Amino acid sequence: METSTKRLLVVAHAPSPNTRRLTDAVLRGATHPELEGITVHHVPPLEAVVDDVLAADALILGTPANFGYMSGALKDFFDRVYYPCLDKTRRLPYAFFIRGKTDAEGARLSIERIVTGLGWRAVQPPLLVVGDMGPADVAAAEELGMTVAAGLEAGLY
Repeated sequence: METSTKRLLVVAHAPSPNTRRLTDAVLRGATHPELEGITVHHVPPLEAVVDDVLAADALILGTPANFGYMSGALKDFFDRVYYPCLDKTRRLPYAFFIRGKTDAEGARLSIERIVTGLGWRAVQPPLLVVGDMGPADVAAAEELGMTVAAGLEAGLY
């Protein structure tokens, strides 16, 4: 029986040490040794292009919350891929995480508005890490990566 490799794209802007820790944890979970048949590609949002999204079977987005919004880098990513992907990526499975010092709601709402317009479907609740970050937050990010990758591997989406 032939198996095909599924592609998980992680587009995360990680300019700070804490957002980087979350991104690294998501990648660690998504590349867990027990997962097979999954290729994980991490591309920073300013480098991600339409073809990256079109080649993806699922997507995890990550951003800090900046002034009540997603990072400018993630917004730039959406600006560049929105219309070229609009009719080609409907129902693309996605999840996301946000790191905010005091709040993440504005960033969450802005991401959800855009992905709703794209017709993507959430396969996990958003991971919002606000305030002091601890080991449980890093573990939750690792679990997010592993859960999305395992669901992709199992053919759940």
